Amino acid sequence: MLPVMDEQPKILIAPEKPGRGREEKPTFKQRLGGYVSLTKPRIVELLLITTVPAMFVAARLELNALPRFWDVVLVVVCGALAAGSANAINCYIDRDIDQLMRRTSRRPLAKDSIPPKNALVFGLILGAVAVGGMWLVVGPLPAALTFGAIVYYDVVYTIWLKRTTPYNTVWGGACGAAPILIGWSAVTGQMDWMAWALFGIVFFWQVPHFYALAMKFKDDYASAGIPMMPTVAPAKRVAVESVVYAWATLLVSLAVYPLGATWLYLAVAVITGGLFVLEAHRLLGRVNRNEPIKPMRLFHWSTTYLTLLFLALLVDTFLM
Repeated sequence: MLPVMDEQPKILIAPEKPGRGREEKPTFKQRLGGYVSLTKPRIVELLLITTVPAMFVAARLELNALPRFWDVVLVVVCGALAAGSANAINCYIDRDIDQLMRRTSRRPLAKDSIPPKNALVFGLILGAVAVGGMWLVVGPLPAALTFGAIVYYDVVYTIWLKRTTPYNTVWGGACGAAPILIGWSAVTGQMDWMAWALFGIVFFWQVPHFYALAMKFKDDYASAGIPMMPTVAPAKRVAVESVVYAWATLLVSLAVYPLGATWLYLAVAVITGGLFVLEAHRLLGRVNRNEPIKPMRLFHWSTTYLTLLFLALLVDTFLM
C-alpha cells in the first residue's frame, strides 16, 4: 500500500544584505541529484534485493532452470523505475508534512528546490515507462501487479492509511512485498505457495522495521499530525507488537524450507531470524526497564537480516 493536500506555503524572501548577491541557480548536476533523491534510491535497492532471488527460486522450482538473463535485467530496471515512480509521487503528496519533520525537511519539495508539478510529472513518466515496459517485454500479469503496487502505495497508503490509522505500517506492507510477486510472475506467469510465503516474510518484516524508525522519529510524526503507532500508543505496546511481528516473520521464513528450499537457506533463516527476534525482545526489555529505547538497533539489524536471508535464498537456488 487521497486527502486534499495543502498548498505549498508561500516563502517570505528577506531583503538582500548589502554586498550579498542573489542566490545562484542550481546547476544541472544539482537538479539531477534532486530528481534522483525523489526516487529514494536506498528504498529501491532494498526492494530489488528481494525481487531477484524470488525470480531465481521461481525459475528453479517451476522450470528447473535459471531465469533468462534479460528477463532479470528488465524486471530489475522496470522495478526500479516503478519504485522510483511511487516514491516521487509520494514526495509530491507528502510535501506538506515533509516540511514539518526534521527527517524529511531536506527533501527537494520540502526545500522548494524542485517545482511540485515537475516532481509529479517526473513520477508519472517513470511509472508509465515501468508499467509499459513490463507489459511489452515481460508480460501482462507483472505489468498489472506493478501498476497495482504504485497505486496502492500512493493512493491507499500515502493518502489514506498513513494519515488516518496507526496501523498504516501494517497494511502498507503489501506494497513493500509486491516486488516478490512481480518477479515471480515475470518468470512463471502465475503464483504458488512459495511466492506467497516469500511475500509473507517481507510483509511481516516491515512492521518491526518501520515501527523502530517511527519510534526514533515519533516527535516528527506527531508534529506533522501523522498517527504512526509510536505517536499514539505507549512504547510498550509498540515493542510488544514488534516482537509479535518479528516472530511471525521468523515462522513464515521457516515455512519456505518445506516448500522447496535446502538446508543452507534453513540454517541462515534460523540463525538470522533468531537474532532478529532476539533484538525485538531486547527492545521490549529496555522499554520494560525504562532504559533508553535505542530503536535504531532493531531498525539496522532488520535491514541486515532481510538482506542476508534473501542472499541465502539466492545462493540456495544452486543447491535445489
